[in-house]
Amino acid sequence: MNKPRVLISDQMDPKAEQIFRERGCDVDVITGKTPEELKAIIGQYDGLAIRSTTKLTKELIEAATNLKVVGRAGIGVDNIDIPAASVKGIVVMNTPFGNSITTAEHAIALMFALARQLPEADASTQAGKWEKNRFMGVEVTGKTLGLIGAGNIGSIVASRALGLKMKVVAFDPFLTAERAIEMGVEKADLDTLLAKADFITLHTPLTDQTRNILSRENIAKCKKGVRIINCARGGLVDEAALKDALDSGQVGGAALDVFQTEPAKESPLFGTPNFISTPHLGASTDEAQVNVAIQVAEQLSDYLVNGGVTNALNMPSLSAEEAPKLKPYMTLAQKLGSLVGQLAHDDLDNIAIEVEGAAAELNIKPITAAVLAGFMRRFSDAVNMVNAPYLAKERGFDIREVRHDKTGAYHTLIRVTVNTSAGARSVAGTLFGNGEARLVEIFGISLEAELEGDMLYIVNEDAPGFIGRVGTTLGEAGLNIGTFHLGRRSAGGEAVLLLSMDAKIEEPVLWQVCKLPGVKTVKALKF
Repeated sequence: MNKPRVLISDQMDPKAEQIFRERGCDVDVITGKTPEELKAIIGQYDGLAIRSTTKLTKELIEAATNLKVVGRAGIGVDNIDIPAASVKGIVVMNTPFGNSITTAEHAIALMFALARQLPEADASTQAGKWEKNRFMGVEVTGKTLGLIGAGNIGSIVASRALGLKMKVVAFDPFLTAERAIEMGVEKADLDTLLAKADFITLHTPLTDQTRNILSRENIAKCKKGVRIINCARGGLVDEAALKDALDSGQVGGAALDVFQTEPAKESPLFGTPNFISTPHLGASTDEAQVNVAIQVAEQLSDYLVNGGVTNALNMPSLSAEEAPKLKPYMTLAQKLGSLVGQLAHDDLDNIAIEVEGAAAELNIKPITAAVLAGFMRRFSDAVNMVNAPYLAKERGFDIREVRHDKTGAYHTLIRVTVNTSAGARSVAGTLFGNGEARLVEIFGISLEAELEGDMLYIVNEDAPGFIGRVGTTLGEAGLNIGTFHLGRRSAGGEAVLLLSMDAKIEEPVLWQVCKLPGVKTVKALKF
């Protein structure tokens, strides 16, 4: 078996290359390439490790014919076209924790620099002046810090601020009341935060919802003399509005480590009194660079070698420890999704995934993604667990997940249900003791079968001699039956026959089976 090949295309700590090799990957370190040069070689690699220099554009993704995963050594993924990668089925990971402390400390450092006007005081003193009375600072003790974004980095900033005896007010739509209590902060809406804060720090990704969250209108709502620090993403603060607010005194000071356009060679803010800027240094410490390099190598190699998915941005995360336990469930889920996709003929717009017993105790997100990967193959062969949820969303599918605590006839069960013009149709499966995936119910009829290879699905009226007629028809066509599985609703009622075949069943043979007395439905299946 060939080792996965990984390309490191940006400067990274040498420990990353070492980890890739130790964990069973072949790795090439090729940096400084132009986009065209990268396009010429990217097709050779299964994994790509980058920092901020490499731009993984749609064009580069199209050329990455074998690429399965890309890892960003750092938190920001502005340089990766995630939608294009998702459609192509490429997992996108980042390392959100490797530089968290470093970024949080930089925000605190800039807060102190603003409070005591350190850069201007330094420049004045080194110019031979002694303007002691000019630089009158403020204490941070007892002041209120407004935290916009209370995730990993924001929570570290909050803990440091509390240690400085500051009050912390946090705005984050995902912050629960319980988590706010645990952090020791006041949970508030944005307007309340703006009205209370003496200092504001931002720690949120740049999205359509957060772009210009400190707009001209919101800056006007702030307490006069507020000091603003942004070490998160350029574009969160309206830079032109910030310039005017600094000039008017509405904002008493501002420190930006990030800008809307980077590298920031020029800005209306440059030269403005009480303004501090740094060149995106949030993650720039020796410790952080080593940490993110190690983490990206560990994450990519875990995925390529073991199937573990950590810190993925476009699919459910699945740790290397979880992967072996979930793998048989995902195999079962994918086969059930494929079965429904092949048998349901309507233009479906919804799908429900239910788990019970042992399956209900697991992470359901990978199971759902596996069901969708099997189901969406009715539309395209180029589907996997990464792009299936995106393709389903594009088609307007309503996807429901249901977890049942009870255990039924089986110790574990996965059920997939779709609504058709004829009503709800569901299939269900379980795992045998050895982890073998087994179908146990199809459209309300109990039937045990393995879903493997070429299969023939027949719905017929239960009548004597039918199985013999099917066997004769297939035998005369030179087709051998591997196994057959039979289920029925009641004696003389509707019956289902599921046959595993040694070869693909061609259309003329299907028509011959369709003509047999009592046949209602015939379908060739492939797993």
